[in-house]
Amino acid sequence: MQTFHIRYRNTQGTLMRILNAASRRALDLPVVQAEPAEHDHQVTLALEVNQKQVGQLYREWYGIADVIKVSSGAAPASAWAGPHPPAGVSIEESRAAARA
Repeated sequence: MQTFHIRYRNTQGTLMRILNAASRRALDLPVVQAEPAEHDHQVTLALEVNQKQVGQLYREWYGIADVIKVSSGAAPASAWAGPHPPAGVSIEESRAAARA
């Protein structure tokens, strides 16, 4: 798993173009966090990619006019090991409870 931090100017459609770069390659987007960062915005993505895909993503993201900076690094396993639902509760039980 590799994390990408992309700093961009928040203009119409910029975030969608950033996310489309991963989506077109059929990459799962398990973690997407967008937030303001000083005068700009930043999105953090966690993706399972190989080196060739990293190069393609960098090239495409830097091709977007409003992207300012792209950086990446390996994500520690503990960073994405958040809480899970209790093991004793089935998905169907939770869905039924949500409908009630």
